[in-house]
Amino acid sequence: MKTVNRVIRVSTKERFQLVNITREVESFVKESGICQGILIVSVPHATASIIVNENEPGLLSDIIEKVKEITEPGSSKWLHNSIDDNAHAHIGSALFGHERVFPIIDCRILKGIWQDIFLLEMDGPRGERKIVLTVLGE
Repeated sequence: MKTVNRVIRVSTKERFQLVNITREVESFVKESGICQGILIVSVPHATASIIVNENEPGLLSDIIEKVKEITEPGSSKWLHNSIDDNAHAHIGSALFGHERVFPIIDCRILKGIWQDIFLLEMDGPRGERKIVLTVLGE
């Protein structure tokens, strides 16, 4: 079994932001030479997540608003805010997850036609977020 890794980096400009990383991920899988296996997309940060959904501007805005609704209402009471004022982002990361796993079949990511892969920033802006890509297979 072969394993190939890559770290991609993205910058964010907003406190809450969705950054589409689908093209970079698909290019990595193609370049890996692995045609049957699994792909892991992971963000090694405690205030960001990886999500999968449709790349439609209205929906992306709706997702951001829902993330804010879920994570921000108690923000004045979050104990962690006395340290960093970003408890909402840590809670969001815990709820939404830092990774996604996809099958690789016939040298391509198996995902729905309307599914794109996004970094969900919840504590921006950040000059750099790392995203770790790992493909395992043959």
